[in-house]
Formats: sequence, structure tokens, C-alpha cells
Amino acid sequence: MATVLDGPELAAPVPPVRAPRGRLRLNQVRSLLGTLPFFAYVTIFLIIPTLVVAIGAFAGDGGFTLANVTALGDSYVLDAFGRSILLSAVTALIGAVLGAVLAYALATAKPGGLLRRVVTAASGVLAQFGGVTLAFAFIATVGLSGFVTVFLRDQLGTDIYSGGVWLFELPGLVLVYTYFQIPLMVIVFLPALDGIRPQWREATESLGGSTWQYWTKVAGPLLAPAFLGSTLLLFANAFSAYATAAALVSQGNPIVPLQIRSALTSEVVLGQQNLGKAMALGMVVVVAVVMTLYALLQKRTARWLG
Repeated sequence: MATVLDGPELAAPVPPVRAPRGRLRLNQVRSLLGTLPFFAYVTIFLIIPTLVVAIGAFAGDGGFTLANVTALGDSYVLDAFGRSILLSAVTALIGAVLGAVLAYALATAKPGGLLRRVVTAASGVLAQFGGVTLAFAFIATVGLSGFVTVFLRDQLGTDIYSGGVWLFELPGLVLVYTYFQIPLMVIVFLPALDGIRPQWREATESLGGSTWQYWTKVAGPLLAPAFLGSTLLLFANAFSAYATAAALVSQGNPIVPLQIRSALTSEVVLGQQNLGKAMALGMVVVVAVVMTLYALLQKRTARWLG
């Protein structure tokens, strides 16, 4: 007589159903095909230009040479790098502080509200508003004959250019660059603020902590990597900008991108035909270091706020 038993002791493990190996490989190939446009774009517009710059920086009439890289120690090249770093650092700090304040106002506003949606959309547009268009906008607004300049001079008797035409010099670049640095900070820093949970503040208050202690002991340390990483991103954004400065500054080459333009378009010194590529290589190194630090800080931020 057969005994019928049922229960967990008879539940045999069901082996997992595995797709055929050929189908798995086909799916992997399809996934890689979807990334081909991205890798083609990176290769054409990033890898190949970087290789051309790197090779050209060490190329001369007789082949390999260090003359171009050695020329980076000339005083006018060092001054250009110094002004570029100063311009990028100042605009990054101003944009980071003001952008963080605006981002905090959005983070504390009604989620999905009209204010947040409008400001976020405007920040996305203004962060990409640069080049000749931005330079012309400032010239038409606060230029020598801009409507704001004329209004202040004719109606209020205030001449904003009494001390010199600063708009077309380094101070003018600081003003113009800050215009697109602030909205960029809003875009990159707002997700970090959204990652701060309200329960953390409630826990601090329930333990008798003050607002100052919350920001210095809880929220501040958590947001510090994100804030520093966003500031580094703003620095790289300003350091690599060219079109706005080229349209605004017509005389002189106060920053490195304009020095590179001059080296590539004007008559060059004998033996320094590739000096422009050497300066471009110097910019690539600076940006690579900054973006590496940015990636490390973003990784730390993701670990805390993820």
C-alpha cells in the first residue's frame, strides 16, 4: 500500500530556469549596441581631441620636443593661468554660496509647487545660457550704452564706469560668469538638500538639540561633501569657458582660453608653433584633477544620502 505523504519535507527545490547561453549573449550585444552612440560621441569629441592636444604639446619641427611644455613657465602664461584660476575660484565660491541659499529655499518650499517648478526650469535654462548671446545681453544692459547704464547716468547721476570700463576686463568676467554659475549650483546641489530627511531634524530636536547644533553636527557634515563637490564642478565650468570671454574681451588675453586662441590664430614664435596645444594640455590636467576630486566627493555624498 503506497503511503501518501505531503508536507514541507517533500517540497523539492525547483531549479532556476536559465536562459540559453546564446540568448544571454544576444541580450548583452543588444545592450552594448545601445551604448555605441555615447562611446562614439566621447571618442570623437573627447578622446581624439585630447590625444591631438597631448601629442601636439610634445611635437616640434624636428619631432619630439619639450620646448612647448617648458614655455608654460613664461611669465605671461603663468599670469594667464593665475587669472583663470582666480576667476574660476571667485565665481565658483560666489555661485556656490548664493546658489546653495536659493536651493535651500526651493528644498523647503512646497514639493511640486509652482515656485519650485518655475525656478528649477529657469535654472536649467540659465545654466546653459552663455557664449555670444550672454555677452551681448550684458553689453546691452550694463555696457557703455546699455539701458541700465544710461538710466543710472541720466536719471540718478551715477556713472558706473567712472573708475574705468570694468565690464570688458576681469571684473566684468566675474559678473558675467556668476550669472550662469548660480543656476548651475541650484541644479547640482538641490538633490543633496532633498536627500536630507526631516526625521533627522526631528530626532535632533527631540534630544534637546538646537537649530545650530542640527546644522553643525548633522546636516552640515552630511552636506559638506556635496557642497564642496558642486563648488569644484562650478570651478571646472568657469575654467573651461571660452565663448563668453572671447565675445566680451576684445583686447588682451587675460585668461588661458584667450591665450590659446591667440597662439592658434596669430603669428607664433619660431619653435613654439604648438604652444597653444601645450597650454590646452595644462588646462586638461587642471580640469582632470578637479573632476577627479569632484567624483570622489560625489561618491562620498551618495554613500551618506543614498
